[in-house]
Amino acid sequence: MNAILLRHGIRYPEKTKWTKAHGEWLHRQRFDSPVLQFTYDTDVEQAELLAARLKRIDQRVAEIAKDCQYAPVINALMCLRGIEVTTGFGLAVEIGDWTRFTGASIGSYVGLVPSEQSSGQSRHQGPITKAGSKYARKLLIEAAWQHRRPYARPGLRLLRQLEIVGPDTRIRALEGNHRLHHKWEVFDARKKRSVTANTAIARELAGWCWSLAAPLQRKDHEGQGHMTAA
Repeated sequence: MNAILLRHGIRYPEKTKWTKAHGEWLHRQRFDSPVLQFTYDTDVEQAELLAARLKRIDQRVAEIAKDCQYAPVINALMCLRGIEVTTGFGLAVEIGDWTRFTGASIGSYVGLVPSEQSSGQSRHQGPITKAGSKYARKLLIEAAWQHRRPYARPGLRLLRQLEIVGPDTRIRALEGNHRLHHKWEVFDARKKRSVTANTAIARELAGWCWSLAAPLQRKDHEGQGHMTAA
């Protein structure tokens, strides 16, 4: 659909797409060729059907996430920008036990650290290893882009989310959001290549996720240990 519009020199005048206003704009586009119009209308219809299906899936995931064993971790992860319920659920389930890692090793597990080639005294870093969970890596990379957007204080969604977590989680999440956005500002000021910068942000985001999830699971493990001993 986007390709058809761009091929005919039609560009959406606003920055944010896939909003209600963008949807109305898509429906207003007209072409001289009946065949082209039919193709375009079919693509618009398909996009709307897919969006509706994804919305239903997201709602179902949200229902499951409320009562699953990972609910505390999901709620904590959702305090970070770019992570809503579907992403939080995916990361929580994919990683499982966050206490297996450290803030440094979690990046290696999801394949977000640079590969390295050493020969004698020389050391060369290459592309990321892409080891471990491809799905978790994808979720982190997508979430990392959100930290590039302007940020001064939490928006309405984050404020609501911060209210349902403990004070330690709240403070840590706020620190993480400020830190990750600041790193994006530094990369942009240095004119760092966006894809490379985002990979570095995603790697650090993995560490912040670990710092929120691992303490909660560690407390849970300790509580279960005390119950077993009793």
